[in-house]
Amino acid sequence: MTPVPVEEERPRALLAGASRRWVRALPWAVAFLLCVVLLPTTIVVLTADYGLNGGVASALAVAQAAPLLLAVVRPLQAWYVVFAADVAGALTLLGVDFEQRLLWPFPPMELVGYIALCLALGLRERRRTLILVWLATAGANVGLGFVAPHGAGAKELLLTILGGVALLLGGVLRERYEVQRRLAEQETISEAERGRRTLLEERARIARELHDVVAHHMSVITVQADTAEYRLAALSPDVREEFTSIAATARESLGEMRRLLGVLRNEEAHGELAPQPGLAQIGQLVEATARTGGPVEFTPCDAEVPEAVGLSAYRIVQEALANVVRHAPGAATRVSLSVSRPDDGQGGERLTLLVVNDPPPEPPAGPLEAGGTGHGLVGMRERVRLVGGTLDAGPLPDGGFRVAAQLPLTEEDPT
Repeated sequence: MTPVPVEEERPRALLAGASRRWVRALPWAVAFLLCVVLLPTTIVVLTADYGLNGGVASALAVAQAAPLLLAVVRPLQAWYVVFAADVAGALTLLGVDFEQRLLWPFPPMELVGYIALCLALGLRERRRTLILVWLATAGANVGLGFVAPHGAGAKELLLTILGGVALLLGGVLRERYEVQRRLAEQETISEAERGRRTLLEERARIARELHDVVAHHMSVITVQADTAEYRLAALSPDVREEFTSIAATARESLGEMRRLLGVLRNEEAHGELAPQPGLAQIGQLVEATARTGGPVEFTPCDAEVPEAVGLSAYRIVQEALANVVRHAPGAATRVSLSVSRPDDGQGGERLTLLVVNDPPPEPPAGPLEAGGTGHGLVGMRERVRLVGGTLDAGPLPDGGFRVAAQLPLTEEDPT
């Protein structure tokens, strides 16, 4: 198996994470200014004051000043070049005769550039790297002191002292920024945990209410329907079958309720792995509705549909038939499922779902449920929207009601 090459992470410039634009541009501006100022200054000083050859002075000036631009992105690599150039410049100056008052081994221009480079190193590199850089600087400084042309003195250690201060300052600033960043991340994580805990508490409260109220009543209905033939004498076969159907429907509803409670109470939502109803179970909904006294005509569809589409179709038919039982008891109802392709040739196959009921034979004496929530149509539209379909629901001129939905069988562009 051929290993997949891992793309190297592109280095970021110093202060690239700052929120203000001028702060992000500051390292580039400082590096450019130092390069523009130090390059000619180094050439002039090395040639005029130290008496170095112009070509050699120009080469040393470029090697010591130009890497400062690289230091904005890769300060350690820039340090390798500048450190080597500074040491080479000190050794080169041993071959010329310059006045004792002049700084050696590192002239003032080199000190300014090296201090700026050490500050960039402190802002980027780890503490161990900074210590090694300072030890290398001190070692070179002390080693060159043994070959000093005018004798060793305290001024020869300026680079070691000032470089160490710059490294320390940069390291302190970097660690302070890291601490602030980690605190901000921890606050964000804590806020997310509080939101998650609030959500879990709300889910637990809903599950508790469902269990204490709905599940309890459904269990009572199941027990009463199952024991009716033993408690009530001389039940006819039709009545006994009706109680058996009520018990089966209640048990099925109780099972779905328990799965829902499992989802609400389980943080990992393993309850969603339970088998969900689909097109094959719509016939059972139709039979249960027909047993309430209203004739139901059903046109099934045996097509293979995605699980999400099948579940949405089942819930839409379930809600539509429940509304028929609530608001139009005894009304003739037609349920139709079919797979079709749009006439305009746009889009793939769609599952067309149609639930139409006539007006009730007699006006209902009152609502089957007191204080209806009115969330049925809202839930239908949400389920249709989740699978990218369309829904048309509304009353008919003759007093009936129509629910028509089209659910795509292939994934479409959400736009």
